[in-house]
Amino acid sequence: MNPFELPQEPSGVLLIDKAGDFTSHDVVAVARRALNTKKIGHCGTLDPMATGLLMLVVGRATKIQDLLMSEDKEYRGTLTLGKITSSQDKEGEVIAEHPVGDLSEQQIRAAFDSLLGDFEQIPPMVSAIKINGVPLYKMARKGQEVERKPRAVKVFGYEIHRIELPEVEFTVRCTKGFYVRTYAHDIGAKLGCGAHLSALRRTRSGKFTLDRAVTIDELKSLPRAELLPRLVSLAEISLMRGVS
Repeated sequence: MNPFELPQEPSGVLLIDKAGDFTSHDVVAVARRALNTKKIGHCGTLDPMATGLLMLVVGRATKIQDLLMSEDKEYRGTLTLGKITSSQDKEGEVIAEHPVGDLSEQQIRAAFDSLLGDFEQIPPMVSAIKINGVPLYKMARKGQEVERKPRAVKVFGYEIHRIELPEVEFTVRCTKGFYVRTYAHDIGAKLGCGAHLSALRRTRSGKFTLDRAVTIDELKSLPRAELLPRLVSLAEISLMRGVS
């Protein structure tokens, strides 16, 4: 290759298996360097504590970012009963504790059942939603709390994989804009003991899964020439979306 020739501008979707303690912005920065491209973004923010599927749109794929973000999601998570936190997950400060008691599987399933189908969620204060141009999480850091408008969401289904009180491990399939932290918090409220989200992994977004995902270590270590073939092309995305 001519040393003065610019590298080919890549286009497509790079599926990442995000590790914990990385922000979505961190992952974009690593990928920008690894792919040697400026035109890159992500679809659907994952909290730093969360792991799993993060979709990066590269080159011309940035034009379908909103389309890809609008698709349904699947998460596997663990909620811990008995403790309510300021952020509704394990990263926050414990603000209330309640005895869990001897909850039955039937009671726990009833709480999950009550959040099936269409309902409204009130977004947590520790979120990226902006009010008057200021993200809520910045207000929360200053100890401020403001009224948030409820958001229409939908849960298509769930599975409970493990109940070892105070922990409950589950999978939930939901619409975009769904806060699993708030889901865990609300289930705890329905059970009368409170809860927070203690683990979260996104396993699917639309028709994309973790099967073809690149790990953070691979993103950091693989040469560009090996990363480029891992991009899902726009042509393949078009075919995937055409499948009912």
